[in-house]
Amino acid sequence: MNPLITMATSGDEQDRAARVAVLPVGSFEQHGDFLPLTTDTIVACAIAQRLSAEHALLLLPPVTVSCSHEHSGFAGTVSISARTLVAVVADVAESLRAAGVDRLAIVNGHGGNYVLSNIVQEANVVGPRMTLFPNRQDWDTARTAAGLQSAASDDMHAGEAEVSMLLHAYPEAVRDDYRHGDWVASPRPHLLVTGMRGYTDSGVIGQPSLGTAEKGRAILDSLTRSFKAHLELLS
Repeated sequence: MNPLITMATSGDEQDRAARVAVLPVGSFEQHGDFLPLTTDTIVACAIAQRLSAEHALLLLPPVTVSCSHEHSGFAGTVSISARTLVAVVADVAESLRAAGVDRLAIVNGHGGNYVLSNIVQEANVVGPRMTLFPNRQDWDTARTAAGLQSAASDDMHAGEAEVSMLLHAYPEAVRDDYRHGDWVASPRPHLLVTGMRGYTDSGVIGQPSLGTAEKGRAILDSLTRSFKAHLELLS
């Protein structure tokens, strides 16, 4: 059984009668040599599954390939264009509305999906219909609650937070050499021009050696609490 995909039936969803759906958006990109290419998808799904369970939301299957162009040149990375991601989310939202579910929470696991912010902005012009979660404040609150040692600006990719989340949710996906994978690269003023290759040889930017399952659990607990404010806006 694939833990990333909902096992709910049509009958289950008829009984749930959710008015809000949750769409995890991940990526398929390098995360060094110790985390899988699906790391962002795993993170987004772990969050979305928790939110769905806590708030009786319609859990959708994840978008597993997104805008990872800054990771080009690292083996295994695959991207789609921003316009394709826009089209996918728009089509999902329209299909949900046709089925009577007119609110959507997008759970984004990949920081490079900048275009999701624009999608949500446009969707809410006539009133709250869509939210993007977690936002920066949600992550900052979670980092504090979990006692993360690295600064958010330094913990960019395959670092303390992501390793912690996977050690908690899917420890079998984390290879032991994360303990020796630290790579510090701050600041990164030209990331959009040079991509990750301009700042890291390993694909890592952060301190994965600081990650623990306990921190990952605390991050997820905090994010679950923070989501309540988003849900209230959609109600």
